[in-house]
Formats: sequence, C-alpha cells, structure tokens
Amino acid sequence: PGGHSNLTYRIDGRDGCVAVVRRPPLGELLPKAHDMGREYRIISALWGSGVPVARPYGFCADPAVTGAPFYVMGFVDGAMLGSTTAEGTWLDPAARPRASAGFADTIVALARLDPVAAGLGDLGRHDDFAGRQLTAWYRSWVASAPAAGIDDRRAHELHDYLAAHKAPQGPVRLVHGDFGVHNALISPEGALTAVLDWEVASLGDGLADLAYLMNMWTAPDEVAHRGPSPIAAGGFWPRERFVAYVADALGGLDTEALAYYVALNYWRTACIVHGVYTRYVRGQKSADGVDLDAMVAQVDRSLGLAVEAARVLG
Repeated sequence: PGGHSNLTYRIDGRDGCVAVVRRPPLGELLPKAHDMGREYRIISALWGSGVPVARPYGFCADPAVTGAPFYVMGFVDGAMLGSTTAEGTWLDPAARPRASAGFADTIVALARLDPVAAGLGDLGRHDDFAGRQLTAWYRSWVASAPAAGIDDRRAHELHDYLAAHKAPQGPVRLVHGDFGVHNALISPEGALTAVLDWEVASLGDGLADLAYLMNMWTAPDEVAHRGPSPIAAGGFWPRERFVAYVADALGGLDTEALAYYVALNYWRTACIVHGVYTRYVRGQKSADGVDLDAMVAQVDRSLGLAVEAARVLG
C-alpha cells in the first residue's frame, strides 16, 4: 500500500522465503508506460554495483500468468522515512545524519556508474535528456488534462520556457527519475538499504536526480511542494551541506545546470501528480482513503515553485 502507480505485492513462501511481485496498474496505459521488463533489467544491472537495490529473481512477460507482465524481487528490510501525505518521521534523530549520507552516497554512486559498462548503454538515447523529459511529460499533461478536468497555462508556458533555455548536458548517466525519500528504504540505524521504483529511469544527466531530491529535501521552516516532508522533521543535513558533499565527492558540479534541473523537476512533478490524479479519476486505482484534493494542491504548488525557480535562470 501507499503507491499510486504500479501494483506491488509481498509474497511469503512456504519455505520462509519472502519476495515482492510488481506489475502494472489496471486499465488502459500510455504507450511504453509501466514497462516491467525494463525496470527488471535495470535492477538486474545494478545488483552488486554499489547502488542499493532489491535482489532480482525473475521476469515474466506472459500476461496469461497474472493478467500482466510482472517481475519478482527480494524483500528488503527497512521502511520509508515517511510519506508525502504524513508529517514527521519514525527515524531516531541520532540516525538522521547517516540517512542523509546514504542518500548522498547513492547520488554519488549513480554519478560514478558507467551505464555502458553496466550493460545499460542501449536503455535509451544519450543526447538531449532535458528535451526528452520535456516532450514525455508534456505529452502526459496534454493527454491527461481532459479526463482530469484540470489544465493550467503555467504548465504550457513553463514547457516552452524550459525548452528554450536548456542546460548543457553533462556525462551520460543512469537517471532514476523519481529518487526521493518515498522511494528509498532506511534501516532503524539510518542505513539506506534499497532504492525502489526504477520505472521512469533513463539515460541522461545525473544532476537531474540531485535536483529532484533537493526539491523534496525540505527544511523545517519550508512548505514542501508535495505536502509535508519527513526531512522537515529536522536532524537531516541541510541542502547546502548535501550538495557540497556530492560536489566534493565528484570533484565539483555545474551549479547553473543544477538550478535548471530544479526548475525542470518542479514542473515535471506537477505533470507526474497530474497523471496520477487522472488515473484515480478514471477509476484505474481505488481512490478509497486517497486525498484527491491534496493532489490537485500539489500540482498547483509544484507549478508555482517551478515558476519561481525558472526566474533565476535568466
């Protein structure tokens, strides 16, 4: 429970083995969306690489087995720090610096990973990452708007502005695309035990993941664009220390490009939440217990923050 996209199930075997099955959501899907085989291929390549993922067990492309393609992965101990719909975090304050380091080290590990050497060089195009993101998520917004009953001129204006002011792309890296506190498991001691949900991963600029995470890395006195953040509970590294740590580990980073990806990711988040909201409106997932009004508010906040972030780009 807790996810808004793919369906995820825990399996307890008679022999005591615990595993996880993942499959696409119900209903009609956008082309190329929710590709279980692609996600399984990514975690298989990352297993043992230093980027923490669940152990890959197997992929089944035959929809006759469960009604959809699915894959099986290991069950990893740990829990998310919190959620975007609940305040606070269960993690003891003494363990929060270690958790901060775990997120930063994962960003560094992804930045150092050569996707070609890892066997992922043909995962997608290597060029124009920002342009591809703008095209894909703008298509999602336009396709979802009629059913959602929500359109916003800022979504269109930001798309055009960001397309005209794209940052130069850095070295080609594997970009998770949704690397946040909601997609990482943390042990009670603060260790990051696994990064989940590689569905939208692609090849591009690793600064995009750092910017996306920093957009969620909310200080105690800030209002998060996706609702209350567990980071706001305090005790975690401030953004400045986080970015400085990553920059030091990598021998520097392009701060102007990072600022661009901050704006792009606020806009992209609005498009993502807009699409998730649309799936609930269409009845593709049960809306019981889901605050749909909060999703609408998230879209509005994210677009507003994207406008503010874009202003500093010139």
